[in-house]
Amino acid sequence: MIFSTTPNIEGKRITEYHGIVTGEAILGANIFKDIMAGIRDIVGGRSGAYEKAFRQARQIAFEEMEQEAAELGANAIVGIGIDTETVGSQGAMLMVSVNGTAVTIQ
Repeated sequence: MIFSTTPNIEGKRITEYHGIVTGEAILGANIFKDIMAGIRDIVGGRSGAYEKAFRQARQIAFEEMEQEAAELGANAIVGIGIDTETVGSQGAMLMVSVNGTAVTIQ
């Protein structure tokens, strides 16, 4: 599966559009991670716990979107958009959603 944020893929021709596909992942960070992330933020360091959670959520969302596209018979997804936000009580959960257009390219 080829992924692209652009509406087409250079050197390839889109022969069929299968429709919009999506993937979502919501991950909660446990209280220990929250406390440690807060301490790191205070001292200006990077928050490894949140970076790891974000990477994991993004990977899950892309895998879900890819599976949906494959079920439609697509071999590429173009026009991909990624959205992130915190949800839940006091932003305790991280949501990553991705969407794009499933296509067949040659």
